[in-house]
Amino acid sequence: MGWLKEHPDLSGAQVFDWLEEKLNVSIITEGTVRNYVNELRETYHIPKITSEREFSAVPELPMGQQIQVDFGQKRIPTTDGTYTRLYFIGFVLAHSRYKYVEWLDRPFRATDLIRMHENAFRFFGWMSIEIVYDQDRLLAVRENAGDIIMTEEFTKYQQARRFKVYLCRKSDPESKGYA
Repeated sequence: MGWLKEHPDLSGAQVFDWLEEKLNVSIITEGTVRNYVNELRETYHIPKITSEREFSAVPELPMGQQIQVDFGQKRIPTTDGTYTRLYFIGFVLAHSRYKYVEWLDRPFRATDLIRMHENAFRFFGWMSIEIVYDQDRLLAVRENAGDIIMTEEFTKYQQARRFKVYLCRKSDPESKGYA
């Protein structure tokens, strides 16, 4: 409750991320945390404060300048009536919005990430100057006073391929510039 009083703009999703990252809590779901945060807000009369961000058009980038990468997952029904989770990575050319997507039936590993980058580069016919990512555990180990500490595997790959990396702020898709 102290968190919410001190930071009334916190969302249940942000609290869940913090619990996962800092305390390694994995026995509860994001929905449970979101419901609990909403209940705390109601019980202790803590309104959700939202601050307005100012957005402006992002200048169109030249061809070849940037690829934006997103990770996601989707729960889909199976033929036996149960559900399975599929994981995907999407690459979007910033200039043309041309897309490339790959799917897996398990969470990604660093080797998958690197292989899928190479597949995307082959598909597009080239590699961009810079690549924009959300902060993901396959890329970033942690943030240290604004400096992103990337994983060893991804750092080696990025240095070998020599593309610039731009990591967006955690839990902030608008910082990519196209939300």
